[in-house]
Amino acid sequence: MQVNLAKTAGFCFGVDRAVNLVYDLLAKGKKVCTLGPIIHNQQLVDDLISKGVKIIDDVSECPEGYTVVIRTHGVEKEVIDKAENDKVNFINATCPFVLKIHKIVSEQPENTITLIAGDENHPEVLGIRSYCKGESFVFKNEDELENIIKKLPNSSENSVICVSQTTFSLKEWKKCEKIIKKLYTNCKIYSTICNATADRQEEALELSKKADAMIVIGGRHSSNTCKLRDVCKANADTFLIETSQELKNIDLSNYSYVGVTAGASTPSVIIKEVLKTMSEEKIEKEVEVAATAAETAETADKAAEAAVNASADGEATFEEMLEESFREDENSKVVTGTVVNITPTEVFVDVDGRKQTGVIALDDLSAQPINDPSEAVSIGDKLSLVIMKTDDSEGVLKLSKKLVDAFQGWEDIVNAKENDEILEGVVSAVVKGGVVVVTKGSRVFVPASQTGVPRNQELDILKGTTVRFRIIDINPARRRAVGSIKVVANEEKKAQQDALWATLEEGQKLTGTVKSLTSYGAFVDIGGMDGMIHISELSWNRIKHPSEVVNVGDTVEVTIKKLDPETRKISLGFKKLEDNPWEILKRDYPVGTDCKAKIVGLASFGAFANIIPGIDGLIHISQISWERINTPADVLKVGDEVDVRITEIDFDKKRVSLSMKELLPKPNADAEAESEEAEDAE
Repeated sequence: MQVNLAKTAGFCFGVDRAVNLVYDLLAKGKKVCTLGPIIHNQQLVDDLISKGVKIIDDVSECPEGYTVVIRTHGVEKEVIDKAENDKVNFINATCPFVLKIHKIVSEQPENTITLIAGDENHPEVLGIRSYCKGESFVFKNEDELENIIKKLPNSSENSVICVSQTTFSLKEWKKCEKIIKKLYTNCKIYSTICNATADRQEEALELSKKADAMIVIGGRHSSNTCKLRDVCKANADTFLIETSQELKNIDLSNYSYVGVTAGASTPSVIIKEVLKTMSEEKIEKEVEVAATAAETAETADKAAEAAVNASADGEATFEEMLEESFREDENSKVVTGTVVNITPTEVFVDVDGRKQTGVIALDDLSAQPINDPSEAVSIGDKLSLVIMKTDDSEGVLKLSKKLVDAFQGWEDIVNAKENDEILEGVVSAVVKGGVVVVTKGSRVFVPASQTGVPRNQELDILKGTTVRFRIIDINPARRRAVGSIKVVANEEKKAQQDALWATLEEGQKLTGTVKSLTSYGAFVDIGGMDGMIHISELSWNRIKHPSEVVNVGDTVEVTIKKLDPETRKISLGFKKLEDNPWEILKRDYPVGTDCKAKIVGLASFGAFANIIPGIDGLIHISQISWERINTPADVLKVGDEVDVRITEIDFDKKRVSLSMKELLPKPNADAEAESEEAEDAE
């Protein structure tokens, strides 16, 4: 039987944040109570209760001296208001993605109708509805949505928006979204399903298509866990369990491929217990098969041998292997000793039960490169060592600490692989095809493709650095392990992005760093995620390339113009309103202003002149001179600087009309004046 665990099984960002918050408070000696269960997982809730956490139903029940923690899926607005008014000491651990929905609905006008996709009795939905100023309606499928839309007033006086519970079924949401767009075209739709939920459901769907059976781990009252069960059962036999104990009631012997996933509120320790139990049952079954096959063997020894060979756990322990290999040879025996002296190249040890002196050479002291033995040990340290050689002539035992560390570290590496744990180590060397990381005295090879270093960069930048990694493959026979730095970095980056995404909203101003430039825009790191400033958003003036405005490494102030929750694309704005040339024109160049302008283009009907950077005005042919001209080119050429008067501005159409002749005296004005003077003289 092959068992495959979904990659995103277990705690999501919001749950992990809330649970760690409670445990941190307890570690600091605080008295804690939670408003309802902190998450929908009875096992974790029981563990918190055993540590003194109280569960209350109302903030008024909070005992004196306690801190109330608000649960992850949030509460009604009235509850928060009451806690604040009564001056209750509380911490709001509501998931940031849920808080974002509260903000969306609370910012709508009072005449807004809010459609909510979700379970109307779920605490999260109850909380969302409490922040709605106008009417709200809840639907959980297509039929309920269509019935609601039929009753909605189709009036311009009411705006309509739609949000969803963060754990709503992604498949059902897509169906409902189509209906809304078709039947209620003026509805503004916000896709508020948590990305972690969407990823989890998509991954469970794909895994269930390959598997013969699916095990879904999580609380039966957990909305997202139940959604996972519903997604999986369409493709494979699906079993929802809360603990590993429930596996005893499930017969998996007829399935060759079993997929495992878990809800967002399922602790990793429960997932590990389930996987361990499944592994043990698998081994027991293999042993039974081997023992049955060996019943016809001549001796019971052969049956036992067959059973042990069938078991993946048939390997001896570290101590047994060492003792077995050292049983007949005095050399290579494991001993203990105390450090009595340290020189620049050796460590001297008093070996327990022996009169001989023990010496550890620098190369045999540690798998990690060191220049001085005192970096690894101190006088008085008690060490486990292996006798490498006995020099009878000098009465000296040549010992190795590095070998013992390697054996002990190997067990830790095997356990880390089984439990999918993150290890930490130092990159000790760059070798062909990758790097070597030393952890717990053992060496782990990390291929270049798993280092996270781009292909155009040298791996030397990692040498000597401390890295976090996971074991992705082991070879027990050769005691070799392969690790990946990149998978841990990607997970941490995704968690950082999830946390950041929950805080982003359109119109928000941020500071970022320009990462790269393309012909169509600039990509900016805004703190773990990249957004793009389109070339048209970089300057009010026409530019040919972003490098005319920004360079890689520049720190820039940007504004979020648009967020796409499905693709997680972020569109950024860089142009400042005060730099808008039309705003400058409105402020400094009202109609009637006389100014200098530069001719930038000629046409049969007039000339175009630049007033300020970014704004050109038209001097109609009739406004060039008081005298009649055949074409503007007769009196003007590109590059000429002329005096003009602004005669008209149309800000809606972005048009400016200019006149040159209004600044020139009329040709017959002097003649008329002379004639009038002559008449007066007569």
